[in-house]
Amino acid sequence: RKRMYLNTLLALLLVFQFTLSVDVDLVVFNVTVLDKDGQRITGLTEKDFRLYEDGREEKIKIFHAEDTPATVGIVVDNSGSMTNKRSDVVNAAYAFLNASHPEDEMFVVNFNRRAWLGLPSSTPFTNDRSELHAAQKDIRAEGTTALYDALKLALDHLEKGSRQRKSIVLLSDGGDNASITKLDDVLRLAQQSSATIYCIGIYDPFQKDRNPSILKKIAQVTGGEAYFPNNTSLQTVWPRIASAIRGQYTIGYVSSNPATNGGY
Repeated sequence: RKRMYLNTLLALLLVFQFTLSVDVDLVVFNVTVLDKDGQRITGLTEKDFRLYEDGREEKIKIFHAEDTPATVGIVVDNSGSMTNKRSDVVNAAYAFLNASHPEDEMFVVNFNRRAWLGLPSSTPFTNDRSELHAAQKDIRAEGTTALYDALKLALDHLEKGSRQRKSIVLLSDGGDNASITKLDDVLRLAQQSSATIYCIGIYDPFQKDRNPSILKKIAQVTGGEAYFPNNTSLQTVWPRIASAIRGQYTIGYVSSNPATNGGY
């Protein structure tokens, strides 16, 4: 009779299975601190920061100040308007790769009239510099420009990365005449992402379809920066961006307000 009772109880437990679910809404920021001259400030500690949500101070749960690897996407304009700049872009990218953290997981998005991932489908991310270079090599600049589609693809792919520190480096003239995705949708996705976007504007002075204001707006909504170098200073911009990514502070908290539902 005792054995029968235990067997019945076991059967009931098997029937009435349940799952316990806990929702922890962790918010992570990647923060760059600059002085009045625009130079990075390093060496800060958790005590140097205060974090507020809607005017209410929150407790910092995560703080990383060390140079840790990041997930980084390189988005490169290969439309016809970049024909005269193509070799400069590829050569300058080497400077960025060499200055980046050796364990960064990176990917490449190329775009002209459409956007596509530069690495093979079997390699979503890599820190192999030769693979990253191959992802940008031997591409002819031609066709129209799907900038917003390319950024959406990069933001979606970035979320699959394993690093808490996430960034996108966009090189373009800022024009768009082929995207299905709208600018407002891209800006909303960028704001919702934890990514910092750095934009490099490359174009000829008399190019009609250039749009530097778009590059500034994309960088601004994510806490990044927009650069507009000439040919002589392009090589210096890439290491500067790599240094900014490596010098970020990663800060995270869990909201104490149960009514936020993820809206901050």
